[in-house]
Amino acid sequence: MKLTHVIESQQFTVPLLMELFERTRAMERVLARGGTRDYEDRIMATLFYKSSTRTRFSFESAMTRLGGRVLSTEQAGEFSSEIEGEQLEDTIRIIANYCDAIVLRHHEEGGAARAAAVSSVPVINAGDGTGGQHPTQALLDLYTIWNECHTLDGLSVALIGALDQGRTARSLAYLLGKFERTKLYFIAPEEMQIRPDILEYLDERDVSYELLTDATKALATADVVYQTRIDRDRLAART
Repeated sequence: MKLTHVIESQQFTVPLLMELFERTRAMERVLARGGTRDYEDRIMATLFYKSSTRTRFSFESAMTRLGGRVLSTEQAGEFSSEIEGEQLEDTIRIIANYCDAIVLRHHEEGGAARAAAVSSVPVINAGDGTGGQHPTQALLDLYTIWNECHTLDGLSVALIGALDQGRTARSLAYLLGKFERTKLYFIAPEEMQIRPDILEYLDERDVSYELLTDATKALATADVVYQTRIDRDRLAART
């Protein structure tokens, strides 16, 4: 299976994930020998409407190690024509003429899907909205679990944090739900608990899960603990 765009975790099948992981291992060997020049004729644009230094640098360093070049902005909303009313779709149509792929972080949930619908080059979702997805981060997290546990079937995983707005946790839950005998523990304050769309997805696939406000039970039995942060302003609002 070949993907044109990477927008959400639901796009990935188990065979595709396994193929991706094997390619990732091969790329680790390429990195160990100093990278490659295979993409020296390619340009990647990192178009970030919300700042994220680590995410942007991870994409840009990867492209550089492949021999490619990078066009970058971390404040696209402030410096692009959007400030004068230009729609995202129009921006993408123009930017696509300058590059071979667009890595997009957008402040609106669904922004990456909107971009992909009009783009003539691949669009990679580097995070959309406050409760959308971050599929590439989730793929990395899943690969780490696979490396450490040597399997993705039969695992119990505790996900902790502000899960309602946690893009990475939401994306990872979609991915984990594809495997056999998975048990998920969602641990969060009630007002920050995982949203119903994830639970409906898991119900459709008969994936076992529990919603908890205390981590004690899950930490005693989980194979993996996935901890995400809760923003200080949300914690302050609870006091």
